[in-house]
Amino acid sequence: MRVISFQASQVGELKAEAPPQELSSIQLPDQGYLWLMCTREELAQFHTHIQITLQRLCGLQMVDLHVSDLLNVQLPSRYDYTSQYDLLVFRRLSTRRPDHTTAEAQGLPIGPRGRGGPPILRRIDTSPVGFVVFDRILLSVHPEDVSSRDFYVQRLLSTSGRTTSLLAEEGNADNRSTGARGVATEPADLMLRIINHMVDSFLTLRRELSQQLDHWQAELLNPKTRFNNWSALMDARLALHQLDEICEDQRSAMQDWLEALKTQPESNSFLGQHARDMLQVRSRDVLEHIERVAHHVRRLEQNAETAVQMHFSAQSHRANEIMRTLTVLTAIFLPLNLIAGIFGMNFEFIPLLHRSNGFWLAMVAMVITAAVLLAFFWRKRYLERSVR
Repeated sequence: MRVISFQASQVGELKAEAPPQELSSIQLPDQGYLWLMCTREELAQFHTHIQITLQRLCGLQMVDLHVSDLLNVQLPSRYDYTSQYDLLVFRRLSTRRPDHTTAEAQGLPIGPRGRGGPPILRRIDTSPVGFVVFDRILLSVHPEDVSSRDFYVQRLLSTSGRTTSLLAEEGNADNRSTGARGVATEPADLMLRIINHMVDSFLTLRRELSQQLDHWQAELLNPKTRFNNWSALMDARLALHQLDEICEDQRSAMQDWLEALKTQPESNSFLGQHARDMLQVRSRDVLEHIERVAHHVRRLEQNAETAVQMHFSAQSHRANEIMRTLTVLTAIFLPLNLIAGIFGMNFEFIPLLHRSNGFWLAMVAMVITAAVLLAFFWRKRYLERSVR
């Protein structure tokens, strides 16, 4: 468990890895707030200590149903609230490749498993991250893989170019002055920045996703290759559809959050109103990023569907051309077969049968007939594609 303190334009880590028993020593800053980070396993094991700490710091605790929501690994993105705090569950989109056993135990999609499945889709993880927003405390619950969380914390702490931590003694406290523009002014602002970072982590995958599907489209439309990786393509389309549903849940949760933010009572102070406006701006920015993700996913789905339809259309057109060529060849050789059949009849008297040059006359007639038919079909452009 990690605890980050925000005070004015300074941010620092109170504990590198704070055991739940040491939460009793944590105090709220004079002017600022705290960011408490824990994994889902830590919340399940030490939720009593966390509830006691919340009661001591802000005089209230989380509702039991909300604790269950934070521990639920299959919960979609959603927003809920009480009169004391807000709860937002957001399914992250990252590039970590989840363990198949863990993903199957959680009931999560683990991506295509075919021999030709796209690796970029298999590495997408959709584990939920929970945020509980109090007036001066932000509690975030992360999955066991905390690489994205640690990356954001490291970037936050290294803004000033320093990486040392604040220890227990106040006299040895080493804060990091990050500048007013680089520090979230309140827990809700920090939550929106983290969510924006989660959405942007998927936006970085657009090029790889496009390259993978473009490669499949080229194979589908190439007449010289035979595309056999249909199971992987269907799994990829299913994964894209699941991502589209995840984006819809994320958008619904953020819209609910934005509507709740608009209905909050307005503050009389200028700074309070300014902070409120900034939260709305950041919320709309997150919604815009989610829309970009959803638009890109839908475009990839449409491209894959269009490529499949074009593939079957090209195959049908190619089959029609082959049948046309075979029909033309049959039409050319049909008169020749007729001539051969006539001279193969078992009659005693047949013209040209007993002549010494009869064979060559029949051959000349066949060649002339075939040449005339070939010229006719060529003029009609029935053989243009085959001869090219």
